Amino acid sequence: MCNHQSFLDPVLVTMALQREGNYMARDTLFGHRLFRWLIEYLNAFPIRRQSADIGAIKESLRRLKRGCVLVLFPEGTRTPDGRIGPMLPGLGAIAKKAGAPIVPTLIDGMYQTWPKGKLLPALGDVIVEYGQPIEPADYAHLSPEELMALIRTRLIAMQQQWHSRLPARRLQWFDGEAH
Repeated sequence: MCNHQSFLDPVLVTMALQREGNYMARDTLFGHRLFRWLIEYLNAFPIRRQSADIGAIKESLRRLKRGCVLVLFPEGTRTPDGRIGPMLPGLGAIAKKAGAPIVPTLIDGMYQTWPKGKLLPALGDVIVEYGQPIEPADYAHLSPEELMALIRTRLIAMQQQWHSRLPARRLQWFDGEAH
């Protein structure tokens, strides 16, 4: 489960992996024939946002059962400001049902290079960090909401650690504001 900063996140998050990634993507991205072909080629499948999309849930579970890497962006959309936003508890329910290990994954720097609303990316430094896996036994006792809060807390801590090492990237909201 990864935070979401730009359109390139699905590719960036899996570049260092030995296996291909599979992705949930909002259904509206599948409307244009050429783009649909591209994202399906990259193993994306549609999800209807703002609903309990049973088809997407079943497809997620099928892919996990086949041993696929499933990359989820639990914020549900790209960040408007670089912060790690609230997480959708439905993805925690999928994880609990699948009983799969969860790897909190941080992308940082893409917000600065390609923020929401900007047509093309600029050059810049980007970090992709894979956190310690959370094993099913470690989250079995948590509700989906608690699981997503744990993942968000870990991602925020990872981001804070990078920003403390890179003062030019330090985000103002880390100065005394609790999230």
